[in-house]
Amino acid sequence: MLSTPFLKRVMPLAILAVLTHAAGYGQQRPSQTRDAAANPAAVPPVPPAKSTGPKPYKDVITAKAVTDDGLFTVHKVDDKYYFEIPESALGREILVVNRLSKAAAGMRNFFFGYAGDIIGENVITFDKGPNNKVYIRSISYDEMSRDSTQPMYRAVANSNIQPIVQAFDIAAFGKDSNGVVIEVTSFLNSDNEVLNFEANSKRTFRVGSQQSDKSYIDNVRSFPMNTEIKTVKTYSRAAAAAGSVPATPGAPQPSGGAFTVEINSSMVMLPAAPMKARHYDERVGFFTRQYVDFDLNPQGVENVRMVTRWRLEPKDEDIARYKRGELVEPKKPIIFYIDPATPKKWVPYLIKGVNDWQEAFEKAGFKNAIMAKEAPLNDPEWSLEDARYSAIVYKPSDVPNASGPHVHDPRTGEILESHINWYHNVMELLRNWYFVQASPNDARARKPKFDDELMGELIRFVSSHEVGHTLGLRHNFGSSSSVPVEKLRDKKWLEENGHTPSIMDYARFNYVAQPEDNVGDKGIFPRIGDYDKWAIEWGYKWIPDAASPEAEIPMLNALTMEKLKNKRLWFGRETNPDDPRSQNEDLGDNAMKASTYGIKNLQRIIPNISEWAKEPNENYASLNKLYNEVVTQYGRYVGHVSKNIGGVTETPKTVEQPGAVYEFVSRETQKEAMDFLNRQVFTTPTWLLDQQVFAKTGNTPTSVVSRLQDAALGRVLSASTLNKLLNAEVVMGAKTYTLQDLLGDLRRNVFSELSARKPIDMYRRNLQKNLVERMLTLIKPSTVPAISVGGVALNFAPAVNKNSDVISFVRGTLRTLQTDIRTATPAYQDLASKYHLQDLNDRITDALTVK
Repeated sequence: MLSTPFLKRVMPLAILAVLTHAAGYGQQRPSQTRDAAANPAAVPPVPPAKSTGPKPYKDVITAKAVTDDGLFTVHKVDDKYYFEIPESALGREILVVNRLSKAAAGMRNFFFGYAGDIIGENVITFDKGPNNKVYIRSISYDEMSRDSTQPMYRAVANSNIQPIVQAFDIAAFGKDSNGVVIEVTSFLNSDNEVLNFEANSKRTFRVGSQQSDKSYIDNVRSFPMNTEIKTVKTYSRAAAAAGSVPATPGAPQPSGGAFTVEINSSMVMLPAAPMKARHYDERVGFFTRQYVDFDLNPQGVENVRMVTRWRLEPKDEDIARYKRGELVEPKKPIIFYIDPATPKKWVPYLIKGVNDWQEAFEKAGFKNAIMAKEAPLNDPEWSLEDARYSAIVYKPSDVPNASGPHVHDPRTGEILESHINWYHNVMELLRNWYFVQASPNDARARKPKFDDELMGELIRFVSSHEVGHTLGLRHNFGSSSSVPVEKLRDKKWLEENGHTPSIMDYARFNYVAQPEDNVGDKGIFPRIGDYDKWAIEWGYKWIPDAASPEAEIPMLNALTMEKLKNKRLWFGRETNPDDPRSQNEDLGDNAMKASTYGIKNLQRIIPNISEWAKEPNENYASLNKLYNEVVTQYGRYVGHVSKNIGGVTETPKTVEQPGAVYEFVSRETQKEAMDFLNRQVFTTPTWLLDQQVFAKTGNTPTSVVSRLQDAALGRVLSASTLNKLLNAEVVMGAKTYTLQDLLGDLRRNVFSELSARKPIDMYRRNLQKNLVERMLTLIKPSTVPAISVGGVALNFAPAVNKNSDVISFVRGTLRTLQTDIRTATPAYQDLASKYHLQDLNDRITDALTVK
């Protein structure tokens, strides 16, 4: 997740954005930018303004004042609020985090719109101006020049003047003439750029104009490093933008044209001494903060990426011990509090999920570096909305999910706090995963509702995963690919190593293990593994001998190259569309072998699913849901295999490391993948077609099979896959699996009945029509309409250039297939097969005929 200062600063710092990442799901908030320099040229002239002038302190802050000391001294006099800002706080960067403390009915939009959600972040300064004015400037950090002796410093500064977004008259000078007093009543209660929904949030929640007569300030509290403002605001409901994502289906809609929310705004002073940043290395998966640097490259600019991480440093008295390699406690540990609204029976498991990371931090030299605690009760100084505290927030939501966002200092990437979103219905997701992946090996999973102990351990696993995100770690979809498939059936090996080296992988549970392997919880459940410990070591190891982030780079590179000799420490990014090693929900180093074992376990579930899904006095909704989970899991296996066809592996390296970064998946592996698809998918999976299930749920066998087969065809015949096959052939020639190989294998496998003149049943007729239609689509102009998500137009239509060889090969394959069909059709006596073949012949003729 991702913000210096005042006009007296010696060097300008960056323009960085506060980044919020979400799991299983991660997301980056819009960047914000800051004055590049601390010199007069960076300060815009301010026009004179009329002012009655400051009054004596006692005339403004009267005996009626109710006062709260902290970052700002907050005074309430009758119905007016005043900030008394000390001289030391003027010009300092302040991070503002706006959260929903109470959300409106009907504003939910999928994962967003719940109490605790962030709706806006920005960095500001309070600057004293001429004519007895105080101005709020909005600060950004996207460009940086640090060397004030160079002309570039002034050029960057002059191009990054920060906007004034609010102005105040100085009501009085502070007590003992220290600082200033300003009235903030209308500012706190208004729709402004600082304390409100940011632009994206306004669009998401359809926030219109604020209705001032229905809005008010609830309270303002001040603490040593932060001031907390709670307001109740009512807004009109704006019209939905064309093509925008709809609100959550089934969510209650607001009455009338307005909605009311309670907003908590935290003003947090950023550290006076910024943490030393750490440059990103694509071989280790961390979230980042990016900015443009004008100093590092004397012949251009550098796009610098800093990782986001907590500030862990040894206590001054322990520095010598740390350098000797002894474990020491950090100055400030990472503490997560458990939301008091959390059901008591789950609290111990959430705490364990946090504390499980302690062992990983020991690799970085720190003990007791992270821990979870129950939230204090009846403590007026503690609040869930207080930005000083990190928490796991329990949300009464039917969203089956959890997420681990964090807020960080945009100047350095220092994580300042996190509120993990724990949605109540994540337990349904856990039940579904564990049922389809583990029930053949764990009898506890053979029922629709799990015992609390089993569900608690599942909660612990997800808690650890989400905490990993709040520590700065991205998903490592490649981790599980480092494990040989047969080791996933080795009980002793699994107990020592776990089934994946990273809990940040989406390798849920060990679906490869077979019942006869007698694998227990240690071999089925994910846990913090070798990669996670290495990533924490890389990100959190304190390097005092490096004077700057740049000085750390060669030290960390040498360490990384040495560590990556261990293949279990490999990182595969979750956004790689081409590398079959980087996939979610998969296991092992060979998708074909792993998926075959997975299907064997699904085949054990289907004959028992009616009994295992049974709930007394209930209908068959549970059976329907769990059956569909089996179908979905089967589809995942098919997807894992399909990604090998046209696959390109990516292994990031520095120039000191030998070998290629990009390599095509071998011909043998791609051929193995196609053989799997023919055997397990294109050959009708009759084991999945339980007529008793269909009779009770209303599912139809042909739609189930057709959906799975068409998805497989869509993957292997995507424009991306076909183009990659052509590129591989240019580089490798006949040594690779070619486009001609793919189309020929599909034609022979899907139309295998033609050579033997066998009758073609309905499942196969549907498959053959799907294949022909897929190929016809490739040679016709796309008619797929654009899809808009969040105002961004997306078009998933095939992208085959009209001059591409793909068109030629597909047309040639269709002509060969048409010849096969015409030759075979006279031999067919059953009308269903005959009419089907005649129909296909007509479709191909129409498509290939020049009009």
